[in-house]
Amino acid sequence: MSTVRKAVSLLELFTLEEPEIGLSDLARKAGLDKATARRLLVALAEHRLVEQEPASRRYRLGAGLTRLARIRDAQLPLVPVAVPILRELSQQTGETVHLSEYSGGALLTIHVELSAKANRVNVNVGQILPLHGTASGIALLAFAHEEIRRDYLEAPLAAFTPHTMTDANKVLQAVGLAAERGYSRSAQGYEEGVHSVAAPILGSDGYPIGTVAIASPVSRADDSVAATQGAILIEATRLITRRLIGEAVEPAGRLPA
Repeated sequence: MSTVRKAVSLLELFTLEEPEIGLSDLARKAGLDKATARRLLVALAEHRLVEQEPASRRYRLGAGLTRLARIRDAQLPLVPVAVPILRELSQQTGETVHLSEYSGGALLTIHVELSAKANRVNVNVGQILPLHGTASGIALLAFAHEEIRRDYLEAPLAAFTPHTMTDANKVLQAVGLAAERGYSRSAQGYEEGVHSVAAPILGSDGYPIGTVAIASPVSRADDSVAATQGAILIEATRLITRRLIGEAVEPAGRLPA
């Protein structure tokens, strides 16, 4: 593993559930010896990508990452543009709504509007979503470059629940249906008890740069609810695209139904 990969692997260990981690735990989780982990952390700290909490000496993400994120948001302001629309979606449906961005072959959750209901689906910012096991992933595959679909489905597909589609042909059937409808639907493919509907956000070239999904307990979802949520999502994602690009964009990579 290269030095850069090792350093990145340390950064990716921080989560909302564990925002501060000690040196020993970082080394163990990353599969590194303590001396190597300490050396990498010192280098990351020099660039303000991590910092130590003064009292506990545990590490946390640094302000340097915020600076980089702001530079990126200025270039592609997906979150600022999408948040008001996501908030309205969550209030309209009463369910959790989350925004994911496609980068480096994966969907990364970058914003979440939680449902106000006690019985709700919780999604974490920073969560990476598998393309075959989630409505977000299926929506992306339905409108992505053919090479992306092919390369992803040629690799083994992991099972996350007993309901996860691990057969490439079944995934393709779901992808084709999503392309026909304009939105995707998944029930318990990634987490048991969770139903989700998703639609893609298109970039200027007509290919998806991300997705928006509505996630709810399966007990509150049926065909009628899914169809209503799907129609709302299509309009919402089209609006996000128009505000990002300045005009409506037609899908370029839709898989034939």
